[in-house]
Order: sequence, then C-alpha cells, then structure tokens
Amino acid sequence: MIPKLIIHGGCGKFEGNHASIDQYDQALRKILKRSYRKLLKKSAREVCVFGMRLLENEPMFNAGYGSKLQSDGTVRMSAAFMDGYKGKFSGVINVEDVQHPVEIARILNNRKHTVIAGRPAVKFARREKIPKFDPVAPHRLEEHESMKEGETGTCGIVALDCNGRICVATSTGGIGYEVPGRVGDTPTVAGTYANKHCGVSCTGIGEHIINLAVASKIASKVEDGMPLSDAVNGVIAQGNLVKSRFGLIALDAMGQIVMGQTRQVTTLAAWHDGVDERTFAD
Repeated sequence: MIPKLIIHGGCGKFEGNHASIDQYDQALRKILKRSYRKLLKKSAREVCVFGMRLLENEPMFNAGYGSKLQSDGTVRMSAAFMDGYKGKFSGVINVEDVQHPVEIARILNNRKHTVIAGRPAVKFARREKIPKFDPVAPHRLEEHESMKEGETGTCGIVALDCNGRICVATSTGGIGYEVPGRVGDTPTVAGTYANKHCGVSCTGIGEHIINLAVASKIASKVEDGMPLSDAVNGVIAQGNLVKSRFGLIALDAMGQIVMGQTRQVTTLAAWHDGVDERTFAD
C-alpha cells in the first residue's frame, strides 16, 4: 500500500486577515512534507499526532498556539482522534492551558473513558505530564480586544499508512468571541470519524456540520459500498440545500483522496498521493 496523506488548516474567508493565501499555502506545504516523510516509515496513528502537533504549533492556524479566544477572554480548545482500524473515537472538549490538545485525545484513545471536558481535562493533562502552556498568540488577543466574532477555524489530518490503516485527527480553538463553553463539531463524530474504509475531518460552521452528521455519514456510506467521491458529493449537496457552510477532507482504504466544500467556502487543504503533492492554491 502506498501511503497517502491529506491535511487542512480550516476554511472560511481568511478571518482576521493576519496571513495571506500564499502564507497559508506555504505553511501547509511545509507541514505536509514533514508529515509525509514520517508516514513513509511510521504508522498512521503516529503521523496524525505528529502532523497535528505541527499544525497546532503554527499560530496562523486556529488550533493549539494560535487558537481564538472566547468572549470571556479565555482560550478553550477541543480535539479528537480516531483510529479506523480500532474503531475507537476519543476527544477533549474546551481544555485550557495546553499547547497540544491532540495529545490528550491521543492518550484517551487508549483509555476506558475516551472523552473529557473542561477543568477536569486540564487536571488530566497535568497528571499525564503535559506541561502548562499559554496558547494566546498576539494577533488572537488583538482580535479579541476588537470583539471580532468568527464563524470557522479548525485543523485536520487524515492518513493511510503502508499497512492500509486509516487514522484521523482534528483540532480547533473554536470560532472566536463565542459564548464561553460553546462546543463545535471537532470533538464529535460529526466532525471527526474513521473506520476501516475511510477517514474524514471537517471544518466550517460546527453547528451545520453537527446537524448533518457529516463525517460519520460519509464513513457509513463508504462502508456500505458507495465510492468515497459519491459519498462526499452527496453530503455536500445536502449541505448546499440547507445553505450550510463547511468543508472536509477524506481518504479511503484504496487511497482515494477527496476534498469537498459547500458554496462560498474555501478549504485550506494540502495532500500527497504518494507521487505528487498539491494544495488548495494549485
């Protein structure tokens, strides 16, 4: 099996105007290259966490360091991880004071209780030796002080390794200036899902994604025998009918890579099919 990889850095209208299209493109290319090199030697599980950590480190993306602040001035982040081979979802909701929420989701994937939230999630992180970290980037603080309300913002990665194993991870800082404690699609199976047949990571308006159960619906259709491209196109069409705004990346067990988005949405994505790499700007 030739390893395949696709990542995304969110969607929308480049909210905040703190980075250009070219800067988004170059950041995604750099992360894609590093992650794909690792995928040639390591498992999809390892690469999803590795690649997501890189995305969470880049402050132009709304995840980890660079996460948007909620209306009370606090950064609360959510992340999810799912191993399609194991069929096990794990996630963390509204965690504070960490650099890599995906690490918590990864650890929970090997535990009995797989989803935790809020202050108990912070205490869990400390018990797991995850250090305290201030994720507030200067440009996000400026956005909050100007009371800038957003709509979107997420990072995601889907990997297929040489053993045919699919894994997916998604991480977000929310939408910016939202009601404290608001939860979007990222730490749910609507926004992050994988089985033995495909993996899907979503971005966009979380409530819209949840309403259509986007990721799990696509995965179920593929499991039932529908080609990935048809499953994605069908859900995108449903979204357009109800004027939803979201994008997604997907990858199936045969190595097919698909990116989808509803009208008026630009999904910041990059992918490597084992031969060539491409980004949304190509």
